[in-house]
Amino acid sequence: QVQLVESGGGLVQAGGSLRLSCAASGRTFSSYTIGWFRQAPGKEREFVAAITWSGGRTYYTDSVKGRFTISRDNAKNTVYLQMNSLKPEDTAIYYCAADSRIITTLRYDYWGQGTQVTVSV
Repeated sequence: QVQLVESGGGLVQAGGSLRLSCAASGRTFSSYTIGWFRQAPGKEREFVAAITWSGGRTYYTDSVKGRFTISRDNAKNTVYLQMNSLKPEDTAIYYCAADSRIITTLRYDYWGQGTQVTVSV
């Protein structure tokens, strides 16, 4: 069982940066793939980035490649999403999720409550 809590969201101007954190509880956190997803108003939830348990592999959706970086610190049970060069279309609720598989779909077992990111023009 893994519990996830996101933080770090907020309001930022276009071109700015934010770092999201996903803090996890559970003894087996280090064995899970952690993914970040987002859902904009009126749109479906979509995959943003994922990182394997060791941190050795990362995955990104095309629209964030070169701007977002996912990383993890297993000693702190935390995964980060560094978001640079933010655009208004990045505005969404961002969720982190955990799963024992390496996947980039929505079929993650555990989800956080989300944190709002708003990018103004």
